[in-house]
Amino acid sequence: MNWRPAYVALGSNLDDPARQVEAAFAELATIPETQLVLRSRLWKSRPMGPQDQPDFVNAAAGLLTQLDARALLDALKAIELRMGRVTPPVRWGPRVIDLDLLLVGDESRAEPGLLLPHPGLHQRNFVLYPLAEIAAEHRVPGHGRVAALRQQVPGEGLEALSAGIR
Repeated sequence: MNWRPAYVALGSNLDDPARQVEAAFAELATIPETQLVLRSRLWKSRPMGPQDQPDFVNAAAGLLTQLDARALLDALKAIELRMGRVTPPVRWGPRVIDLDLLLVGDESRAEPGLLLPHPGLHQRNFVLYPLAEIAAEHRVPGHGRVAALRQQVPGEGLEALSAGIR
């Protein structure tokens, strides 16, 4: 099987969010038939949902994988469970860790539980700013290049927490 690029959004706003995101990066590196090859810096963002919750720490990861999209999504969900994720009581509520599969190559897919590209990716600054650091030229099917999408979304409410790409 061929290696394909895949991109994951990471986010947390509970239990030392920066530490949770760093731990999630380490977990991504353990997924079979997958390599963690790029990671953005950490970004602080205001919550998208209810505002009576802590700010989030967000980042993006670039992977090379031989897994199909469903298997990769299953691996991400398993990491969330291992890290203690529970379903928030309200939509877009607080969480220990959130791993969203954003893109797998140039694949477009709409099936139960798996939408590629991830819905809202092209509108959310807390996704686009970190993703643009590691995949500016990648095309989001149906929307255009990540760099161009980032230019269209204001950085309001975002703050870089760490320097550079690792």
